Amino acid sequence: MSDIPAVPGPGPEGTPGVHRRRPRYPGRNPRKFEHKYKELRAGEYPEAAAHIEARGKTLAGSHRPIMVAEILEVLAPKPGERGVDCTLGHAGHALALLERLRAGGASGQLLGLDVDPLELPRAGARLLAAGHGPETAITVASNFAGLHAVLESQGWSGADVILADLGVSSMQIDNPDRGFTFKFDGPLDLRLNPQRGVSAADWLAGVRLARLEATLRDGADEPRAARLAAALVEARTNTPFRRTKALADWLRAWSDPATPREEVERFVRRVFQALRIAINDEYSALETWLRNLPACLNPGGRVAVLTFHSGEGRRVKAAFREGLQQGLYSAIADEVIRPGAEEQRANPRSSSAKLRWAVRAGPAATSASVPEA
Repeated sequence: MSDIPAVPGPGPEGTPGVHRRRPRYPGRNPRKFEHKYKELRAGEYPEAAAHIEARGKTLAGSHRPIMVAEILEVLAPKPGERGVDCTLGHAGHALALLERLRAGGASGQLLGLDVDPLELPRAGARLLAAGHGPETAITVASNFAGLHAVLESQGWSGADVILADLGVSSMQIDNPDRGFTFKFDGPLDLRLNPQRGVSAADWLAGVRLARLEATLRDGADEPRAARLAAALVEARTNTPFRRTKALADWLRAWSDPATPREEVERFVRRVFQALRIAINDEYSALETWLRNLPACLNPGGRVAVLTFHSGEGRRVKAAFREGLQQGLYSAIADEVIRPGAEEQRANPRSSSAKLRWAVRAGPAATSASVPEA
């Protein structure tokens, strides 16, 4: 690094050389995001990653796949089958699925979808580095709502296993430039695909009161949705919300001063969640995917869905029950599966995850293919 001072030092075999001082970490509260997380500069701080993981934290800019063992158990991928990861993310789940699909040299394939144009190439590179080229792991830039069309474009009549992890990835959360976090200040964006649609700042500046109230009620389970929506509409006329910190600070100030801090922070997170859902039209995408899902599964095919809040969970639960009643599914989860205590300790971001599964009806569905509840 050119900004690191060089001082004379011994060179090879006693010859004069140059010694570079180790770069100084800029304090407990550095201004730059890249200085806040040492693990982003592993070459300079090789001990940081091990220390952070030992404390049960997720490395910044990375993503720890959730409930991998439970997902493999309910999906039961077999060598030679075709699988789909509808939300590829960091490719952690995809790599675990491919290990089963390709076991023993089998010709299994995996199709990975992701709407994020920034993360998809990185996931593809990660798969390639693990030995899964484009003939084995096919990556497609698409919202999972378009799964049926993507399968047709690949010449697949259906898939044997399908996974959808509806959570936002840690890579998106940790980067303040994406606007998903208020831990550090950044533009109020919140788009999963920053190349399409409007930012949360622009949406919030123009949304009508009734729509904002419905967004807060449905996306954040906010009991004070009407009052909060009215206050936000009034506040934006004087001070438009353009930055994450500005909105978070306003929400904290709006809260009852007697409310415990932890509860206030949960409230702020729920509001950001509701905005993200609205900006990305997530409920509409999920409903479209659930509606087309039976046609995307081969007979006896298995699907697993990870949800992280009640709005998603209600929709998945209702669709699976309706599909069972209509004979589209031969079995569905009676109860949600949650991450174990050890995983929640090691990865606190998994704590709100709920796993549901279903099995497509058809001649291939046998008692052996129905997951243990």
